[in-house]
Amino acid sequence: MPVERIARRLPDLDSIVAAHQALRARTPLVQCLTNVVSSNFMANVLLAAGASPAMVDNPEEAAGFAAIAGAVLINLGTPTQAQAQAMRLAVTAAQQAGRPWVLDPIAAGALPWRGALAAELLAFEPAVVRGNASEIIGLAGLGSNSRGFDSSNDPADAVPAALSLLRHGASVSASGPLDHVVGRVADDHGEVRRYLIRIGGGSALLPRVTASGCSLGALVAAYTAVAPDTLTALVAAHVHFALAAEVAQAKASGPGSFVPAFLDGLGSVNAELIRAKAQLDISLLDV
Repeated sequence: MPVERIARRLPDLDSIVAAHQALRARTPLVQCLTNVVSSNFMANVLLAAGASPAMVDNPEEAAGFAAIAGAVLINLGTPTQAQAQAMRLAVTAAQQAGRPWVLDPIAAGALPWRGALAAELLAFEPAVVRGNASEIIGLAGLGSNSRGFDSSNDPADAVPAALSLLRHGASVSASGPLDHVVGRVADDHGEVRRYLIRIGGGSALLPRVTASGCSLGALVAAYTAVAPDTLTALVAAHVHFALAAEVAQAKASGPGSFVPAFLDGLGSVNAELIRAKAQLDISLLDV
């Protein structure tokens, strides 16, 4: 069933648990067009969480694979001309086949060529836009202080930018110490309202591990392949990621030991942990 762009209900613990169970049951195939730094770790994150990764990012195969994948991730970390062409082909095929795709706009607001590429890709209406606060602000054109692969802004600062990006994507998130997610929900009368969902948890060690944010984008894509709507998918992925990081932090002594503990944590997250530990704060923005 194609993912709904506008949610029919707000995400809650029941819908997050259901999305997580669907991820484990269906093992969605996620096509990742990503940067050279993240590829290996991202694949391991998807496998540990319960999805199936495919790093198919060449122009000769990208379109054909996007048409059969459960979801597609476009990550702008280290784009080449060939990979950019593969991205165009993949999102075109995904749109035609009704497959959800996720845009992770790394440094799109700081580097003109990839910024132009990101703007071009936005026209193909991603299911989700996910980045850190600086990337979301940069992509929306509301600032020029994006530090490329780092985050120099608090996620709360990115909420206006995230809301502006809802013109292109159905749901948007700015990750950080407290993740901020915005999306649209239709009530029983068909009136669409925008909501802000803050997701707590995680670990201070996550920013010290290369490609942790990129891998969150891949997990978001996996959830869009199985959740009923983009907002539930986005929130469920953030919750899963945050809980796994908490599990890992309790066992790790530093970044090196955190990585294997985090992969184990992704596999150990279950319904009981979600219900006991998920931290959600929901605010209606259209009042």
